Amino acid sequence: MTVDRALRLMAGLMILLSLLLAHYFSPNWLWFTAFIGLNLLQSSFTNWCPAMAIFRAMGLKS
Repeated sequence: MTVDRALRLMAGLMILLSLLLAHYFSPNWLWFTAFIGLNLLQSSFTNWCPAMAIFRAMGLKS
């Protein structure tokens, strides 16, 4: 698995998880969804994301 695929997988899972938490527990979890979206937006401009550094440290290929 590459860093890009792992990043998309993690982002998708986190969004789905936050939507489930918002539905079953509190709508405040939608702020987490917004944070993920903003992080993806800034990474599209800067090509830097904290998760990418973690995935590279774990040994995933670029």
